[in-house]
Amino acid sequence: MYENWFGLKERPFSLAPDPTYMFLARSHRSALDTLEYGLMNQTPFCLITGEIGCGKTTLIRYLLTKLERTVTVGLISNTNRSFGRLMQWVCMSFGLPHQGMDDAALYEGFMQFLIAEYAAGRHAVLIIDEAQNLSAELLEELRVLSNINADKHMVLQIILVGQPQLRDTVCLPELLQLAQRIGVDEHIEPLDAHETRQYIWHRLRVAGGSISVFRGRALALVSKASGGVPRLINQLCDRALAYGYSQHVQRIDHELMRQAIEDRLRGGVFPGRKRVESRIPTTNIDLQ
Repeated sequence: MYENWFGLKERPFSLAPDPTYMFLARSHRSALDTLEYGLMNQTPFCLITGEIGCGKTTLIRYLLTKLERTVTVGLISNTNRSFGRLMQWVCMSFGLPHQGMDDAALYEGFMQFLIAEYAAGRHAVLIIDEAQNLSAELLEELRVLSNINADKHMVLQIILVGQPQLRDTVCLPELLQLAQRIGVDEHIEPLDAHETRQYIWHRLRVAGGSISVFRGRALALVSKASGGVPRLINQLCDRALAYGYSQHVQRIDHELMRQAIEDRLRGGVFPGRKRVESRIPTTNIDLQ
């Protein structure tokens, strides 16, 4: 809607996880480096956590663009409390036959797949996004599945990605053996004020626009209102650009951003509402 008005090729603040727009803040860079280290050194389990909207899925999508051809990836992203049979999901993630087969047949087929990959000079990486939804029992099944690796021959690595409560589950006494196999782990933090500014500028550049679209005080308001959570930053910036287009202004100042934030809060469904209201009043927002 507003792209042409602001000289953009596309909307820079879409909520969809797009690796093209990956911004490597300090915490994200550390998580990426940790994952690459774990994959290079054949760590059985890697653990990445972060609050909702902090960019975990985007980071994983970005990682996938950097992997060598010697890595075969299976991605499971549709986890829930009624997840069902683990082996069926694992086989489906690697494009293997899975329908109408019992767990024994699924396991045998997966074993043969891993052996064939290893013989071809490749190894498999299973990535489970939103892993906080997995029960302790399913996580233990994953730990048992990792027993496929024998001695120094690493044919399967597993990356668990999820919200902070995933760490609580992994630390349960019954999952001690799993916890001991996690060789690398990182927690992704929200962006600070400087990173928030750089993040917004980065997305504008990728979309073909100018960083001058947002004035300095508007950027500071976004940082406070979003708490540095990328998904919330996107929501507020997208709305502000829409307001700018409707009011025929070329730059988003703090008054227009104030309006966007207050209207978003007034709707009552802004995910960070309680946190924002504790930092910034819903009326008469100011930086002083």
